Amino acid sequence: MSIVRLYGRAFLRGAIEPDVLLTIRDGVLEVERAARPPEQVQRVEGIIAPGFIDLHVHGGDGADFMDADASANERILRFHAHHGTTALAATTLSASPGDLQAAVGSIARSARTPSEGAEICAIYLEGPYINRERAGAQDPASIRRPDLEEVGALLALAPGMKWLMTVAPEIEGVRGLIERYRSEITFSIGHTAAGYAEAVAALEWGASHFTHLFNAMSGLHHRDPGVVGAALTSASATAELIADGIHVHPAVLRLAVQAMPQRIALITDAMRACGLANGTYKLYRHDVMVGGGAARLRDGTLAGSVLTMERAVQNMVEQAGLPLAAVLQLATEVPARILGVADRKGKLAESYDADVVVLSPQLAVERVFVGGRECSRSED
Repeated sequence: MSIVRLYGRAFLRGAIEPDVLLTIRDGVLEVERAARPPEQVQRVEGIIAPGFIDLHVHGGDGADFMDADASANERILRFHAHHGTTALAATTLSASPGDLQAAVGSIARSARTPSEGAEICAIYLEGPYINRERAGAQDPASIRRPDLEEVGALLALAPGMKWLMTVAPEIEGVRGLIERYRSEITFSIGHTAAGYAEAVAALEWGASHFTHLFNAMSGLHHRDPGVVGAALTSASATAELIADGIHVHPAVLRLAVQAMPQRIALITDAMRACGLANGTYKLYRHDVMVGGGAARLRDGTLAGSVLTMERAVQNMVEQAGLPLAAVLQLATEVPARILGVADRKGKLAESYDADVVVLSPQLAVERVFVGGRECSRSED
């Protein structure tokens, strides 16, 4: 039986608390306060935090979940674990029915297979029932009207999995789709040309989330609140933010978090080029140019990101100016709640999964544990 004992400052109950003794035993956590470090304990100079949870990630380290390949999936899971992500939602794109089925089947098999990296906690279908006018880097030829039978067939490939799905509420058939599957899928509003009223209506139908807030949707205007206004004024809906300083200005990142307390989740929206050198990479059927910290189509359209959760947390502190304790919630507790795993992940709490990240005083990821197993960082 392997036992790891860490001692130092830790993120507990929404605050950074001193003198915390964290024991990782048999894959679960034991947490206590200790005025003095006991013998045979590993001192932490920075911060002990729950493992990060990325609910919207397409790929990294040269691989994409749309590759529909077990080794590619494992490469993604290992890479993001090295940067603090201990659980994630494997995310697909608008694609042909056959390619979507292949990707979902591959993700489902990987979720059932022990990994050396992050745990797959959900499958996130970003499309294909979205608006071509707000497709962003999605393949326009793969965008189509909702098909209830297609969705049912996808769900059948991964029984017991948590599901999320991005839809555009103005598209014919989306209301029926939401009302049919709202008990099985968390519907997210995104890649949409809808206005404020249409977005509010979608929340009434059963949608409860917003895909990468501010991006690929109608913005906030004082006489036309748009989809962004619907998110900001909702009492319960959650939303994602890509905190790379490119998709959303740091000042707006800060405003969104202040306007939607406990309802913002940091995401990477990372594509296969994440972690690799500048160059040209594939995003399904598109060529994507990576440079200057951004991934773009030839026309300049942003195409996912090359962001890690490690860097997202740093950016929210360094660029958006938010306190670390507030930022850590966005990377742990909030996404755990959205993914339905808040009873075992997202907190350093007794009997929770031993998903732990050790941050340096400069917020760099130093050590990562997934289910009590330490992830090697030798490949970085």
